[in-house]
Amino acid sequence: MPSAWRRFWWVLLALFALNFIVSLALSGKPARLSVPYTLFYHQVQQGNVREISSKGDEIQGTFRVAVRYPAGKGGRTKTKFQTVRPAFGDDGISKLLIAKNVTVNAHSVDTGTPLWQTIVFGFGPTLLLVALFVALARRSSGGGVLGQFGRSGARRYEHSAQRTTFRDVAGIDEAEEELIEVVDFLRNPDRYLRVGGAIPKGVLLAGPPGTGKTLLARAVAGEADVPFFSISASEFIEAIVGVGASRVRDLFNQAKQAAPAIIFVDELDAIGRARGGGASFGGHDEREQTLNQILTEMDGFTGAEGVIVLGATNRPEILDPALLRPGRFDRRVFVNPPDRDGRRKILEVHTRSVPLADDVDLGQVAASTPGMVGADLRNLVNEAALTAARRDHERVTAADFSDALEKIVLGTERRITLSPDERERTAYHESGHAVLGMLEPGADPVRKVSIIPRGQSLGVTFQSPESDRYGYDATYLRGRIVGALGGRAAEEIVYGTVTTGAESDLEQITNIARQMVGRWGMSENVGLVTVLPRPGSEQGPLAGLDPNAPSESTRELVDTEVRRIVDECYERALDRLRENRDRLDSLAKALLENETLDERDAYAAAGFDRPPAAAADRPVTVSARDVQRPQ
Repeated sequence: MPSAWRRFWWVLLALFALNFIVSLALSGKPARLSVPYTLFYHQVQQGNVREISSKGDEIQGTFRVAVRYPAGKGGRTKTKFQTVRPAFGDDGISKLLIAKNVTVNAHSVDTGTPLWQTIVFGFGPTLLLVALFVALARRSSGGGVLGQFGRSGARRYEHSAQRTTFRDVAGIDEAEEELIEVVDFLRNPDRYLRVGGAIPKGVLLAGPPGTGKTLLARAVAGEADVPFFSISASEFIEAIVGVGASRVRDLFNQAKQAAPAIIFVDELDAIGRARGGGASFGGHDEREQTLNQILTEMDGFTGAEGVIVLGATNRPEILDPALLRPGRFDRRVFVNPPDRDGRRKILEVHTRSVPLADDVDLGQVAASTPGMVGADLRNLVNEAALTAARRDHERVTAADFSDALEKIVLGTERRITLSPDERERTAYHESGHAVLGMLEPGADPVRKVSIIPRGQSLGVTFQSPESDRYGYDATYLRGRIVGALGGRAAEEIVYGTVTTGAESDLEQITNIARQMVGRWGMSENVGLVTVLPRPGSEQGPLAGLDPNAPSESTRELVDTEVRRIVDECYERALDRLRENRDRLDSLAKALLENETLDERDAYAAAGFDRPPAAAADRPVTVSARDVQRPQ
């Protein structure tokens, strides 16, 4: 600002003037008493001169006893003096000095501070201070008095040979099409403007973690021929109040100067969560100031003409409504987990640079990975490649993919020695899960049973569905609970006691039963009401003040219904296993002999005639006997 710069220059001139005065004082000769030559000569005669230095006619020295000159009140008393010897006299001063034991020094007279020292010590600090002021002024040009803290820190994407394009995106075609239209508008704006169309100001990418939201943004950056700025929402927040809003202004100013441009804000929920919650306490915290600035920049009085904002979040339900209204984030693109065909396409993308053996069928790998998203599949390909490298394979084989999948889903094998009793108990525990999975109507088929310790479990039972399912009835959910309780029921039937190994099973069935009662209306006593919040929704310290929160009696009723459903399912698990005790014993014996059984062998060992079937597209069920110690 002109006024600020004027004040800066006035302060600068005052500093230089002060330095000039100080420099003159430093460059002067030391304060000595100037005395007449006659006084000096008389003091030499009296033996009051200790030493002298001389250069030409100038003499400097030190009295033994301080001399006052001129005499009287106006005089000064000093021991250091200086005088000038007349050139016309011959007073025998040299002999007199020697006779009075006066030291005649060899060094020259004191002429004051050298010029270079005057410049360095006089003007050096000011020059350093001015350089600091200039550096701060340059850094603070985008953020006012906040200096470098006010800069946005956004990274501008530069095209390179390794750039990401839409060819690298697969399995999320609907989301890809939405963003292709945005890129096409930036490339061919006349096509849309001539029919009165306007590009959306914001596009919100929402979906579970790992589904490819950031990958889509990188593809837009690689495809669009416009400047692309990317930043994480958490980078706006700083301990200094006002920094977040300053960084938002700086980012949008950069984008406007380069318009048309795209801004990508990752993890938008870090600053975009709804205002007025329990964590605000008045609404003036730094996060809300940052959010208010984003709202203003996206659709305020001036707007952000020519700037498109891409946002990514995996928690869209907690975003502020003002952020989601038309005019700000006009479009919401949901990036869902891929189906079987989508997973196959994603695997084809990630295996471009991976040499595959002839026995690798990516379609079969996709069928055996239900519920996995793009990040999971990329990790699977990488683990398979690492496994092949450890085995010195020239190409990645189907066995490498199978072992990598088991390592990811079931956990890494642990080399621990189990006692015979513990090993037998684990076999019956897993056999209980597997037999009920084979018996219960509508249950997911059992794909593999193992008593090899993996991760935190002593054994695992792996189940996955045969066909796509997007809705689940109460019978299926109760079957899930019965199957999960099969391990504990088997232990009680065979040994008459239970262990701590069913902890994860109990957590799983409690969550399913509570969702059935509190969210899905599958309890006649509770009724068709939603009592529990959505998973991931915020429940802060003031959640108890929510007018929509259930009453204490309703929460007690939910707990009672959850207990009733679990108890009924456990009784069913006990009854079914008692009726099929021979199948339970047969499967447990086969596990003790082979440790791991695939689908065909597991069904045969349990006395069922069932051919292997293709897996489908829903998250798998993994039941395990945990390694737990009493706390």
